[in-house]
Amino acid sequence: MTASPERTVEVVLPVFNEAITLEKSVTAVFNYLQQQTRFRWRITIVDNASTDSTLSIASGLAERFGGLVFVEHLSEKGRGLALRHAWLQSNADVVAYMDIDLSTNLRNFLPLVNPLLEGYVQVSIGNRLLPGAKVERQIKREIISRSYNLLVKAFFPFRQFGDAQCGFKALTRAAVQELVPLVADNQWFFDTELLLRAEQLGYEIHQAPVEWIEDLDSSVKIIRTAFDDVVGLLRVRCQSLTRAKRRM
Repeated sequence: MTASPERTVEVVLPVFNEAITLEKSVTAVFNYLQQQTRFRWRITIVDNASTDSTLSIASGLAERFGGLVFVEHLSEKGRGLALRHAWLQSNADVVAYMDIDLSTNLRNFLPLVNPLLEGYVQVSIGNRLLPGAKVERQIKREIISRSYNLLVKAFFPFRQFGDAQCGFKALTRAAVQELVPLVADNQWFFDTELLLRAEQLGYEIHQAPVEWIEDLDSSVKIIRTAFDDVVGLLRVRCQSLTRAKRRM
């Protein structure tokens, strides 16, 4: 089965106070999609309550790339909230997202979405831990990331996926409509919970090795995010145990 040029992909870019990098990154994504893809596509920038000039720059990009770049503004912060909002209202066949710093090399995008467009799977993620992946990051972040993934494995030993938090994921519209309403988190744990819910419902998760370079200017608070993720893991694990007891 091959991907039809009539199928559509929507790339969502959640942003918060990204005035410095927004224009460069969106232009890079636009040029890549225009030059390297055969399917129909569009880009949606979701501004999460930015307090700098992010929204005005995003609006200018939408005007500049009229018909292919769109802007949504939310009054609250949260990557999960941005994805929930954009994905659930999308009518594209495949929805995806990537971090606005483009830490993941854009040439990894087609290996991410092609299995969805070709109908082989409904959930696809970038994985920085697979053979063939190339990763450059500080040792502190490497330790935290690998420790978190080991913790996910400890809580859910039979899970398929190996890199829960890589900001590079795609789903079919049908998968979004079934899975996203089951996800309670609206922050960074959204990614992990989405994958756990997918596994609970029997979805196969395609994993593509990626080239990933850490953005040293990232505003993500690693320790706080890791703590919130652990709390999320405990919540989902407790829910799973409760459901298992009810079946007994």
